[in-house]
Amino acid sequence: MQQGSKILTLNNGFHLFTRTVGEGDVKLLCVHGGPGSNHEEFENFGEKLAKYHVQVSMYDQLGSFYSDQPDFSDPANQKYLTLDYYLSELEEVRQKLGLENFYLLGHSWGGLLAQEYALKYGQHLKGVIIMSMIDNIAEYTVHINQLRDQTFSPFEVAYMKTVEHDERFDDPKYQELVAKLYKLYVNRHPERMPRHLVETMATPVYNHFQGNNEFVMVGTLNGWDRRADIHNITNPTLLTFGDHDTMPLATAKRMNEEIPSSRLVLTPDGGHCHSVDNPKAFFKTLGGFIEDVETGNFK
Repeated sequence: MQQGSKILTLNNGFHLFTRTVGEGDVKLLCVHGGPGSNHEEFENFGEKLAKYHVQVSMYDQLGSFYSDQPDFSDPANQKYLTLDYYLSELEEVRQKLGLENFYLLGHSWGGLLAQEYALKYGQHLKGVIIMSMIDNIAEYTVHINQLRDQTFSPFEVAYMKTVEHDERFDDPKYQELVAKLYKLYVNRHPERMPRHLVETMATPVYNHFQGNNEFVMVGTLNGWDRRADIHNITNPTLLTFGDHDTMPLATAKRMNEEIPSSRLVLTPDGGHCHSVDNPKAFFKTLGGFIEDVETGNFK
């Protein structure tokens, strides 16, 4: 596959930004989180995985920074704000990039899509990497509330809940508390994150599916649950989480027990974005998984 950036025209007429980096016979497709983030967290994957002979493809989903951004307030475009749409978009990207017998990595929301993809289209996969995502939203919601309760005083927690009830999310004190949570559990090393002079998050997409921030789960993903189906993922599977993740690690352990061919690895000093927090440890884990599958040594 040719390296570089490429614009894909979808069957619905919209355009998506894609980028392919690195050389090798092993193909990896990465799906970003958010929803509404973008591919930039994967830009160094080709370099970091070069010794494993991996070619890495990535793309921005519809609405995200480098791809077409429909007016989602238009009722005609709201049909795209569904899990089914973004899953079908992933399969269309796979087809248009010509990927077969490939590895699929999904981070956070992308990890949710990776689970859905493995359950529906697993015949195309050589392996799947579920990065900082569990198999249901209910346990995530309980956990993020526990993290908040153990981090702040009862007064501070009550203050945050009042702001959220009143939807005053621009409250300065609230924003300060959210920033503290992000520093502990989302981006433990924010200085390593990609930077722009403007906001790049597709907030209409993020707010629709998630809510205002990672610690307010009020969007349409509420109720998503694949606990009854996770055992049907038969591809070799890597479950990778930060040791300070927003996701409950007890759930990650259960998933490891239920997915027949899976491996669970925690990245030290890593939050929800642990590939950026501790890239050395993360890429050792990811490269080792791919190498083991490729050589038939994965257990």
